[in-house]
Parts: sequence; C-alpha cells; structure tokens
Amino acid sequence: MNKGMQAVNALSPGANLESYIATVNAIPVLTPEEEKQLAEQLHYHADLEAARRLVMAHMRFVVHIARSYSGYGLNQSDLIQEGNVGLMKAVKRFNPEVGVRLVSFAVHWIKAEIHEFILRNWRIVKVATTKAQRKLFFNLRSQKKRLGWLSLAEAKSIAEDLGVETKTVFEMEGRLNAYDAAFDAGVDDDDETAYQAPAHYLEDHSTDPALVAESDNFEQDSSDRLHMALDQLDERSRAILQQRWLSDEKATLHDLAAIYQVSAERIRQLEKNAMKKLKEAMGGALLPA
Repeated sequence: MNKGMQAVNALSPGANLESYIATVNAIPVLTPEEEKQLAEQLHYHADLEAARRLVMAHMRFVVHIARSYSGYGLNQSDLIQEGNVGLMKAVKRFNPEVGVRLVSFAVHWIKAEIHEFILRNWRIVKVATTKAQRKLFFNLRSQKKRLGWLSLAEAKSIAEDLGVETKTVFEMEGRLNAYDAAFDAGVDDDDETAYQAPAHYLEDHSTDPALVAESDNFEQDSSDRLHMALDQLDERSRAILQQRWLSDEKATLHDLAAIYQVSAERIRQLEKNAMKKLKEAMGGALLPA
C-alpha cells in the first residue's frame, strides 16, 4: 500500500473500523530522534509532509484513548475521528523545544475533542454546561460503587474528590439516569402507547374563550389609545406618522421632504418628536423607535 492510499484509509475510520485499526497499528512508532526531527521540520519550516507523518504515527494512540469512552453509546468511529482532530491540533501546536514527547502533549487535545463531541451528542438536551458539571459528567460513573442511586455519604465523598458541591453531584446523577423522550408518538407506536407522547399532554389555549376575549379587548384598547394619542398631535406631525407607519404604502423621508418643502433631516426630527409625544400620550406603550 502506497503512502497516499494509506493516508486516505487511515483518516477514514467510518469506512471500515477493523481495517482502519489494522492500518494505524501497522504504521511504525517513531523513535524520539525521528519525532524530534519531524517536529522541527514542521515547527521551523512548516513542512506538511512532516506533519502528516507525525499524525499518522500517533493515530494508534487515538484509537486507544477513544476505546475508553465506549460506555456513552456513541459510534466508535466518530469518537476516533474526533480524537484525530484533536491530534492534528496538537501536532500543529507542538513545540519540539519543550522537551516532552508528542504523545504526552497530545493527550489533552485528543481528550478535549472527544469530550466536546460526547457532550454535543450524548443527549439532545445538554447535561453539562458549567466546568463543575463537565468534570462530574466524565467522572461520576467511575466514582460510583454500585448501580443504585448514590447515598448521601457516597455523594459527599465524590463531591470532595472532585471539588464540587454535594448538590451538584445529585443533580448530575439525575441527568445521567434520565433519558430523552420523543415529543410526538413514534411511527411504530400503537394506540395503547401513543397517548404517552408529551404532545398529547399540552393544552391548546387557542380556543379558550377567556383568553380570546382578553386578546380582543387588549387589541381594541390599544387601538383606541392610539387614535386618542394621534388626535393630540398637530396636523403635520400626525400626517407624517400616518404616512410613515400606518399607511399600506409607507412614504420615505425624502418623499415627505418633497411634500412639505423641507429637508429629509427635518422630517426625521419631526417624526422623532411626534413619536415621543405619542408614547407619552399612550402611557409608554411599545411603539417603533
């Protein structure tokens, strides 16, 4: 297999995962000297071939790390692909003068990309947004000693180990044990189970007589107040507002400037002052600024 074809296969774990793993495991591990030489070529000369070789030689480590996240019910190929993105970012930022091996530097970047992918895709609703919640999300399972709900003592112990509040531990446990439910009934649901869908438990207020009457009264009251406020304006100001906001074909500032033989800026000032008076007359009701 030539290098070009090998690179294509290695970067596509979704096509055939077993073949992908066999391919990356067959790529020789770099010696410290080889790694440093390639890293220097990339760091100082932007050598893309050196970057490719560094990435390819470390993809086996991404597979190893991705396997440790298999308990989240996500596709292993996707986890590996995200880990590869983290590896590429690490290679791009790696400084050969720091004195550490690339794999040690890259672990953080690989895990960070996998963590982001899991948090985006594990549930429809985000389960972890704060730093404390994210820490709990990836540690709570391993900290639990049994499958049942945590006792207060266990929750306090986990909270102390992870540096969070006990309340946060219980909240995350509830989120982890919850599940996503479809809003509408599934296409395969029968009459005995379809009624359980959340869509059937929401009230339809569109025909509630009280709400309909309240809405009509509000609209009528707003209309009456608007006409009363307009009547308090001088004739020119009232005409400007009607042509600018209340007509089907709204006039521009320049249109009105031509009618009243003034500048467009003067029309804008008259409109602004009229709108201010209108708001005051209507008691601060929301109107266009």
